[in-house]
Amino acid sequence: MNKRINILIIVLIIIFSNALVGCKRVDDFKVRLGMKNKDFEYINEGRISKVTIQNKRDKGYTFIITDKDAIKELYDILSKAKEVENKITLDSDYMLEFHEGVNKVYKFNYVAGLDKKDLGNLYSDDKIYIVSKRLDDDIMKNFWNIRKPNKFKEVYYMSMNKAIEDYRKSLGKDKKIGIDISDEEVAKFILTMDIEEFKEGLGSKEELITDDDRNKYDVTMDIKTQGYKTDIYKCIITFFNKETKKETKYYFVNKYDLNFWKFNFTKDKEPENF
Repeated sequence: MNKRINILIIVLIIIFSNALVGCKRVDDFKVRLGMKNKDFEYINEGRISKVTIQNKRDKGYTFIITDKDAIKELYDILSKAKEVENKITLDSDYMLEFHEGVNKVYKFNYVAGLDKKDLGNLYSDDKIYIVSKRLDDDIMKNFWNIRKPNKFKEVYYMSMNKAIEDYRKSLGKDKKIGIDISDEEVAKFILTMDIEEFKEGLGSKEELITDDDRNKYDVTMDIKTQGYKTDIYKCIITFFNKETKKETKYYFVNKYDLNFWKFNFTKDKEPENF
């Protein structure tokens, strides 16, 4: 009886060993094909105690991951990242820090929502990777534990588009408008690729102020969020005409209903209970 048990144990050990060798061979094959990298094995080995994700536009918004399953899910995504030579030249949205022990930290900049096949959206000082949008969909969004307007991108950038469209009626098409979106109230929701999409829809005489030089524009436009819930968004959009010294304000009170945003604004008149 004991002899049979010993034989069974030996057989199981052989099967298990072959399975491990088989898995290693599969992983090595994936590495050769560029389907997998081994740069993040320190995560897989359980050496990371926590991961911090810092919003680059709102320094006060940071979340920390200590859950082992969530860290393992991060490894699954990052180990499939493709290493490339060039990174996107736009500002990053987040800083990811992987903490090993007390003093060792692996740092990466991350651009959310990038869908390019040749430009990296996750990079450190010496490595650049293209990471699947699963990092946005499966990881980042799970940690939004704060109130956010529904379809924020739509309500935020469309409010600006509507204000510009109306202001142009009296300004004309030739004057250059500089747009400032340093809006602290919602900085945590603003993403680089959303800004790029907004810029692509602007007219030839409209652009974002990037170097803080407001003097080169005929008109400047500022947006300041005044309050929001999931179904309400309020902001003031202010135009200043450098030639006439006149300020024009648009007060938006937008409401979300039946899966759509309804845009409402008044010009130079603050609504009641604003």
